[in-house]
Amino acid sequence: MIVIVGLGNPGRKYAKTRHNVGFMVVDELARKYGLVFKEKNDYYITEWRLENKDITIIKPTTYMNLSGTAVKKVVNEKILKNLPESLIVIHDDVDMPLGKIKIKKNGSSGGHKGVQSIIDSLGTKDFIRIKIGIGKNPYQDVSEYVLSPFTSEQRAKIQEKISEAVESIVVIINEGVNKAMNIYNRL
Repeated sequence: MIVIVGLGNPGRKYAKTRHNVGFMVVDELARKYGLVFKEKNDYYITEWRLENKDITIIKPTTYMNLSGTAVKKVVNEKILKNLPESLIVIHDDVDMPLGKIKIKKNGSSGGHKGVQSIIDSLGTKDFIRIKIGIGKNPYQDVSEYVLSPFTSEQRAKIQEKISEAVESIVVIINEGVNKAMNIYNRL
């Protein structure tokens, strides 16, 4: 069993904001493979099967800073025994250039409060992350920046990278995280 988590904030107000790029990736994954999310407790959920692997995809509705609450519920329900290889979290990264994708096996939250919430809730840093750079504006407060929408120019670039992130998920599932890191961390 693999659990994929797209991080973001629920509601129309946040739908197109930079902080919701994790939601955007799992929404694109669902669109590409004909999956439909259903509301359940503190998250939206859909199930997928790829290469004989059962996959659960969620979008927490607890707001970013409490994402770990929803993730822990799903992890406990699905009984993930091999957590590092079984949990994939997709999130924005303000410290990376716009559109840069970086896949990591584990590590700190890098200041991302949604990731920190997951680390705190699960009691481990050992899970796969797909980080997508959203850049930063040195003249704007970070929290204001991440909660603002992409410009139309940025949106075109980020949409292309969202598709790449979906491809990277498939590579992780089919060929492993090391192969995905070799491909996507170089781009």
